[in-house]
Amino acid sequence: MAEPAILVTGATGYIASHTCVCLLERGWKVIGIDNLSNSSLKVIDRIKQITQRSIDFYRIDIRNQSALTALLEQHRVDAVIHFAGLKAVGESVAKPLDYFDNNISGTVTLLRLLQQHGIRKLVFSSSATVYGEPASVPVTEAAPTSATNAYGLSKLIAEQMLQDLAQADASWRIATLRYFNPVGAHESGLIGEHPRDTPNNLMPYIAQVAIGRRPYLQLFGDDYPTEDGSGVRDYIHVMDLARGHLAALDRLSAYQGCFTVNLGTGHGVSVLEAVAAFESVSGRIIPVRRTARRAGDVASCYAAVHRANELLGWHAEHNLEKMCADHWRWQWSNPDGY
Repeated sequence: MAEPAILVTGATGYIASHTCVCLLERGWKVIGIDNLSNSSLKVIDRIKQITQRSIDFYRIDIRNQSALTALLEQHRVDAVIHFAGLKAVGESVAKPLDYFDNNISGTVTLLRLLQQHGIRKLVFSSSATVYGEPASVPVTEAAPTSATNAYGLSKLIAEQMLQDLAQADASWRIATLRYFNPVGAHESGLIGEHPRDTPNNLMPYIAQVAIGRRPYLQLFGDDYPTEDGSGVRDYIHVMDLARGHLAALDRLSAYQGCFTVNLGTGHGVSVLEAVAAFESVSGRIIPVRRTARRAGDVASCYAAVHRANELLGWHAEHNLEKMCADHWRWQWSNPDGY
């Protein structure tokens, strides 16, 4: 009989690639699929360089039912970590149908096939975006959810589908992980975040300014009711996030139903604090241009993390300096990405 394996969808993406490293180092057989629409095949070789082990990789879109069926018939899949999805908020506003098709229809296709093949263990990649504009911080898993864009809505709908599925069929074991702001890279500098266009998130933008690809960082709002006037967010090292997926997998072995947890550090860092920390580790000056607040941005958003501590025995280990140092090592070693 074939060796049991973890199927990782969207395997060559930023968070997924780091999770694959952790899975391989733990001894799991990993089967990875990705349509490579927003990632690079070079990631597969980099993962092998780090771990001295290979993942079985297939270029498959999760909406491709026949290709997925063939894969599931070929391999003995024990559990699935579902990362595959489009994730740019701005793009989702411009192209909502692409997001609904990929993130919702793709998830439906995947779940149908998993059900047909008797695979009932799933870890789902969600986002703190589902909290919309939180009324208070820290944000608990019980906070009201809402969506202000197609990306956030696609995550909310997928979450609801998973809850309904677990309620309809008691054999399902599902973990929904709501990430806050992933940053950093593997300490080897071999894998990291590679935005195809203008970065949507703060840390890769700062890194591109530091390496000279962009002239300055635009600071949207310096008059928030925070310590230094800039917005505050919960940044979490991508390797801590990756470990969170393994902790969720472990928990599912003794859990029935569906649970949801935040993955964050539990404290906020301001934009200007992040800039200062990155300047310190890189030795580069990050020019900042201040401009008006963006519509929809909130002053402060960070996670309540006690549920992840209690349910998964997990907590973030890396501090802001480590996040910046690892992100800079990746950017310095790979100035143009993959």
